[in-house]
Amino acid sequence: MKTVTTSTLHAAKHAGEPFSCLTAYDASFARSASQAGIEVLLVGDSLGMVLQGHATTLPVTIDDLCYHTRCVARGKEKSLLMADLPFMSNASLDRLLQDAGALMRAGAEMVKIEGEAWLAEGISELTRRGVPVCAHMGLTPQSVHQFGGYKVQGRDAAQAQRMVAEARELVDAGASVILLECVPASLGNTMRDALDVPVIGIGAGPHVDGQILVMHDVLGTSLGRIPRFAKNFLAEGGSIEAAFRAYHEAVKTRRFPTEEHSF
Repeated sequence: MKTVTTSTLHAAKHAGEPFSCLTAYDASFARSASQAGIEVLLVGDSLGMVLQGHATTLPVTIDDLCYHTRCVARGKEKSLLMADLPFMSNASLDRLLQDAGALMRAGAEMVKIEGEAWLAEGISELTRRGVPVCAHMGLTPQSVHQFGGYKVQGRDAAQAQRMVAEARELVDAGASVILLECVPASLGNTMRDALDVPVIGIGAGPHVDGQILVMHDVLGTSLGRIPRFAKNFLAEGGSIEAAFRAYHEAVKTRRFPTEEHSF
């Protein structure tokens, strides 16, 4: 695998070639995932749940994310490294720029931020300063209390149309990638066709440009309820490395996700 950059992802989209993404939190797993061919590694604020045992991602701090980003950066090989901005990083433009700068200095090559069209100004300022941005839409876990739980978004036509329009605004502001979580497969398909940038899905159906899962779901070690869009690849892979390869190959050949993993 050649070194993966934002340009690599854009080229894959326009060639119609799906790509795989996976969360990672330390050097060892990052290396295994990278060697398995995973194109994008995400240091997700999901670490609050799968590593720290919290009920949500909200308690995760910028220091937590910088620590794990440094760990993954040391272990990953040619995969692109993306890192989450934590809850309330967008409280002010100054804070957004400071937190994004901290993640980039820690080794991130792209930052991910949750929200909708109101993020446009912040994304524009980050992009102007050389920070690639992934805009996370749909079910945004940092808004779990506002949503009243982890619920599928974009089910009705009006909400779906609004999400597409807002995604266009974020791309116009400079977003390099859009990540869609827990939306109907039909919306994932529409979003992929409507945008010139890669669309990564988690519970967004099989038609988007890239797929991402939480590493612990791929390995069948997550605590609590397993989301519908997840699949335990360790059960059929036999080893961690084989599970990562099986996931990567299933995404590349569009054998995952299937209808049973979609909404």
